[in-house]
Amino acid sequence: MSNHAPEMRASHADRDRVVEVLQAAAADGRLGAEELDTRVERALNARTRGELSALTADLPARPEAKEVLVIRQAGGKYVQDGRWPVPPRIDVHTQICRVTLDFTRALITSNLVRINAEMMHGRLRLVTPPGTVVDAGGLNLAFSKAKVASKDFSADAPLHIEVSGSLLHAKLIERRGRG
Repeated sequence: MSNHAPEMRASHADRDRVVEVLQAAAADGRLGAEELDTRVERALNARTRGELSALTADLPARPEAKEVLVIRQAGGKYVQDGRWPVPPRIDVHTQICRVTLDFTRALITSNLVRINAEMMHGRLRLVTPPGTVVDAGGLNLAFSKAKVASKDFSADAPLHIEVSGSLLHAKLIERRGRG
């Protein structure tokens, strides 16, 4: 979550991410049960991103994402889900492979993620939290299909994913997960 707009209204997804950070801190022994309960209650009632940031300011930063995640695979399946740090760029170079990138519980470090997909005979499945905007306008499709849930650009969307590159006999599918 970005601190550049502390007075911006918090979303349910923003609150949920802070609760997850607090729960992880408690699991590490950084917060006691009573303090965890207090902070979780404050997080669930927070109105702004600034209020949420204050709840985690004394906790270690989330794991740093690499600058680029490179996925190279021939055949099979590649899945990235759970609490993974999302870099600002993801390169997908696959043949005969099904790739799933689940952003619903991910540690998102930037509100813009660029995916460069070079896929032959495969599927790229994006599981996105509510409010996400996926722009597949930069994709070159040859005997392929792109199906995205978000067709309208929204400047205040919590996450923008731009997909570019080329698909040959492949599919891009966006599915909305729970936020």
